[in-house]
Amino acid sequence: MIYHSDRLVMRDLFLGDLSDVHFLLTRPETDKYNTLGIPETIQRTEYLLTEWIIAQSEQPRILFVFALENRNNSHWMGLIGLQLRELKFRSAEVWFKILPANWGDGFATESLNRMLTFAFRELNLHRVEAGCAIGNIASARVLEKAGMEREGIKRKTLPIRGEWADAYGYAILEEDFKKFK
Repeated sequence: MIYHSDRLVMRDLFLGDLSDVHFLLTRPETDKYNTLGIPETIQRTEYLLTEWIIAQSEQPRILFVFALENRNNSHWMGLIGLQLRELKFRSAEVWFKILPANWGDGFATESLNRMLTFAFRELNLHRVEAGCAIGNIASARVLEKAGMEREGIKRKTLPIRGEWADAYGYAILEEDFKKFK
């Protein structure tokens, strides 16, 4: 699958993405609020990447993890994912991780907007949720710029480096998306 926005290409992953995925996942800056943790080895990253690639061929497909590339120069910029919940609920959770060199340039918001378009227009979802640690102000801003509403705080729900962190819960409904876009 390949999707475009004004400045981005959002595409399925392949094993050739291993070094880029590993570089992204091993940056301390991108791990600050991450529950996954920094992979100990490139083999651990390869295992994770392989799982994401296998999920691309499952029917029905319930996991979408896309590589993000700059549309102008094909530079690899990060990842965005969407995990469907039980199909009868027509809902999913979205997440993103962008290389620090691309922070502050609107790429996270643009990729999230494109993913929400995919979720509501192609997957016919009713609700998309996201969460972020309460200290992750930049991610909270991205979620809000994409039209997601903060619904509350989940107390001590994120295991981050051996500590439990509180998280904001965000969501956007299909009707909100239609009004916002």
